[in-house]
Amino acid sequence: MNKSQTRTCQNCKNEFNIEPDDFAFYKKIDTPPPTFCPPCRLQRRLAVRNERILYKRNCGLCEKAMLSMYDTEEPFMVFCKDCWWGDGWDPMKYARDYDFNTPFFVQFRKLLEDVPRPNLIVSSVKDCDYCNYIADGKNCYLCFGSIAVEDCMYGAPYESRDCIDTYLARECEYCYETIDCEKLSSSAHVQDCANSLNLLYCFDCKNCQDCIGCVGLRNKQYYILNEPYSKEEYRKERDKILAGGRTALLRIAADMEKLKNRIPHRFATTLQCIQVSGDHIVNSKNAKECFDVKRCEDGRYCVRMIDGKDVHDTNYCEFMERSYDYIGFWKDTNIKFSNTCGESTDIEYSDFCFASKNLFGCIALQKKSYCVLNKQYAKEEYQELVRKIKKQMDEMPYTDKLNRVYKFGEFFPIELSPFAYNETVAQEYFPLTRKQVEASGYRWKEPKKKQHGITIKSENVAETITDVDDSVVQETIGCAHGGTCNEQCTTAFKITPQELQFYKKMRLPLPLLCSNCRHYERLKKRNPFTLWHRRCNCAGKESDNGRYANTIEHAHSTSHCLNEFETAYAPERKEIVYCEQCYNAEIV
Repeated sequence: MNKSQTRTCQNCKNEFNIEPDDFAFYKKIDTPPPTFCPPCRLQRRLAVRNERILYKRNCGLCEKAMLSMYDTEEPFMVFCKDCWWGDGWDPMKYARDYDFNTPFFVQFRKLLEDVPRPNLIVSSVKDCDYCNYIADGKNCYLCFGSIAVEDCMYGAPYESRDCIDTYLARECEYCYETIDCEKLSSSAHVQDCANSLNLLYCFDCKNCQDCIGCVGLRNKQYYILNEPYSKEEYRKERDKILAGGRTALLRIAADMEKLKNRIPHRFATTLQCIQVSGDHIVNSKNAKECFDVKRCEDGRYCVRMIDGKDVHDTNYCEFMERSYDYIGFWKDTNIKFSNTCGESTDIEYSDFCFASKNLFGCIALQKKSYCVLNKQYAKEEYQELVRKIKKQMDEMPYTDKLNRVYKFGEFFPIELSPFAYNETVAQEYFPLTRKQVEASGYRWKEPKKKQHGITIKSENVAETITDVDDSVVQETIGCAHGGTCNEQCTTAFKITPQELQFYKKMRLPLPLLCSNCRHYERLKKRNPFTLWHRRCNCAGKESDNGRYANTIEHAHSTSHCLNEFETAYAPERKEIVYCEQCYNAEIV
């Protein structure tokens, strides 16, 4: 098909385009074009993944106490990690014949309720009992979606150690409240910074050291609010700011935000890329509307993925090829409409299956082939059955409460998710109120009221870390949001001994929000997974709003830059957004 087509999303009713490259991909993987737009497809996938909401319950097999993604009120048997991966049960025991008088998704949901679920998704970890979706971790606490981390708490770090409250911090150590940063040490409250040391409240600083409240610096040391200081003056000011505690830090944060609106921003954060669109893309080629991806080739609409080729609508993955509408795990080829499968090939509509191939509608299978609804078939019988099922899915589709139709080629309906909407990652990126969730036909789970026995209200937390006694680890601090937000608030939290020592080392005050609310605050600082078509804000000698004066002459001289681009900075935002050439001229 040589032309793009505009279609209407059957979920949000907005129009979206299907490009010729998209049609070519769908043809290659023998799948019909989607009826949901890219954002609604992403929301639908995220609604099957619960990372942060954990419950206490007992293993359904060995009966030991454990933490779980699933509340005891849910209709699932849940096993601890050792039992679920062990030989004490057989998921093939739950096999069933396919019923051509019942929609596929109804049958899959019934199988989902019968087959035991893993309490958490962890691999090669030690002392990480309160973490989920984590691999190669040691001594971590409340980390989610992380790989190769040690002594980290409350965040999503990668290949990092001794970090607290991070989101996509890679190869960092002794960092606090870092967002989209790489190779940092001893830094706090920084975003989009790299290869730097001793930063405090900085944005887009590279190869810098000892900077406070700075924006867009390169190869600098001893700067405060982009102004140079002598070493002695800098250290004196830094000591004064840290001694001032929370009030002084908030003042620096406010000053940095003002500075951010006076310094040009690059339209997108990309590095060593060819023909890409989106944000935070590294070493990639021909990746369209992708976010937080690395080494992605021929990808479309992907979020948080490393090493992918021919991948569309794929999230939270590594080492993928020919995947579509898929979320979770790694080393898969030709996988579609599935959740958290690993080291598998030719999988469709399956969930938590590993080291398998040629599965359709299966759950929890390992080292199996040619199965439908967990039942084994001969190769030819399997292929014919799958062909008939796909035909039946088109002739007898599942229709949800709002009359959205799910034929073959659509991911699992949100209303059939094993989780309530506000338990899932979808709530983080597509936040909805209870009223909105229920109006959309999804399930809302009212948080259980907990009697935390708060001993310190947030307004009474000490201003500086020097005023905090070691006995604070015995206290229960009330979250400043008090459960009134829409951010999975836990209403109260504790400070661990390891955490307290970290704050003392970094000379940082205690937080006032629970870890979930802090996570949502970090997400608010990032650009959305949405692109707008814009024109470069460089007007020749200055930005077109007059807030920034160019330091050198650009290639377009005194004329307004004519470059246009797709950017995650919405047009109504205050930031000055430059194209790559103008940004490099001024910043790099």
